[in-house]
Amino acid sequence: MHDRSGSGEPLVLLHGLGHNRRAWRALIPELTIHRDVVVPDLPGHGDSPDLPDRSGDYRVFADAIEHFMASQGLDRPHVAGNSLGGLIALELAARGSVRTATALSPIGFWNRSERAYSHGALRAASRLSAAIPAATQNRVLNNPTGRAVLVGLIFGRPSRHDRAELLTELVALGHPREAFLGVLGTPNDYRPVTRPAVPLTIGWGTRDLLLPRRQSRRLLRVLPQARVFPLPGCGHVPMADDPDTVAELILAGSATVCA
Repeated sequence: MHDRSGSGEPLVLLHGLGHNRRAWRALIPELTIHRDVVVPDLPGHGDSPDLPDRSGDYRVFADAIEHFMASQGLDRPHVAGNSLGGLIALELAARGSVRTATALSPIGFWNRSERAYSHGALRAASRLSAAIPAATQNRVLNNPTGRAVLVGLIFGRPSRHDRAELLTELVALGHPREAFLGVLGTPNDYRPVTRPAVPLTIGWGTRDLLLPRRQSRRLLRVLPQARVFPLPGCGHVPMADDPDTVAELILAGSATVCA
């Protein structure tokens, strides 16, 4: 399942683990002025079916997105992704399947202990959400402190988020699909076959508690040509924390070839 709107050069947006295409909703009005924006649900997320191969390996997701782009007549579009979507975007760049890639807090540049922490934190968040009734979560989200406890791992500015949307995401987190569990059972360290030859733009939230921004230094050792920008005040999913800044970064990153 996907949405498509706007005009200009095509831009594919890839959400992160456990989210869906609505993760990009705050950016769509600005991006569609300048780009033909295509927003799919990753396999096993949102309205998309699971993949037959449920290993959770990011390269399997990249295969599926390549097939999706071909089915939509997209020949080397620009791509931007967050978290798991960011790693997929970088893999597509390494394959030469896209013109530019922008990655927001991509997974895959962790060490063993950081990976164990991130996977463990997401499992714990999923169990917590499953244990708390939706009505109780809704009441907790009314309280600033309670909201920070429930969603502060993911968002740097919880107060800016719509309560109903947060509740929907928490309920979904408490009922994870096979893809979510598969990714958490797979190392997914970034191992490109070749170094990407297309422009790479990286944004990393300064309040990212799931994948700390220090991991961007490891990314630069692997991808020294990448341009890395801090996203002040943003958490792991910066698109709703600061949609204007993130939209500007994506537009700038996907304009590199034109410039």
